[in-house]
Amino acid sequence: MDAFIEERFARTAFRLEVLPRYTVDSDQGNVENYLAGAAEPSWANGGPWFDHLAAERATGKRRYRVHIIEPPLSDYLRYECEWGYVYTTAAGEEVYILDTSETPLPTKDLVDHDWWLLDDEHVLRMHYDPEGRFLGAEPLSSSSVGPYLACRDAVMKAAVPFEAWWDAHPQYKHNGQDSAL
Repeated sequence: MDAFIEERFARTAFRLEVLPRYTVDSDQGNVENYLAGAAEPSWANGGPWFDHLAAERATGKRRYRVHIIEPPLSDYLRYECEWGYVYTTAAGEEVYILDTSETPLPTKDLVDHDWWLLDDEHVLRMHYDPEGRFLGAEPLSSSSVGPYLACRDAVMKAAVPFEAWWDAHPQYKHNGQDSAL
C-alpha cells in the first residue's frame, strides 16, 4: 500500500476516514499511554513521519484528509486528534473534520468506506474488520474514479479544518482519566 501511494502521489493525496477507531498494533502503546494520562509526545516522538510530511509540503505536495465523526468520540478518536492530528497538521498535512452532530452527511455523493485518492486519478480502497484492523487495500480501476472525486468534493465542502473544530470542542481534550478503548 505504501509503495502504491508513493508511486502515484505526485501532487495530491486525499484520504477519507469513516471509522470511529483503528486498531493499529504500532499505536497501541501510545493509545494506552494517552488513556493513562501520560505527558503528550513531542515532535521528536514522531519525528521521521512528521519530517516526511513537512518535506512533502515543502515540495508542493498536498496531503489532506476528511475524518467523518459521530460524537461522542471514541477514546481512539480522542487520541488520534490530540496525539496525531495536532502534530500532523503542524507538519503540513491538512486535516478536516465532518462532525455529523453539526453537519449532515452529503449522502448523495458519499462513498462510505475508507479510501485514498491520488492525484485525482488513482483510488485505493481500504478494507478493515469490525474492530478497525486493517485487512488490506485494493487499487480500483481508473473508470471508478468519478464517484470518489464527487465524494471528495462533497465532504470537503461540508467539513471544517481540524484546528478550528478541535478548538471549538474542548470537551474531547485529554482529561487524564482512563476509559475503555
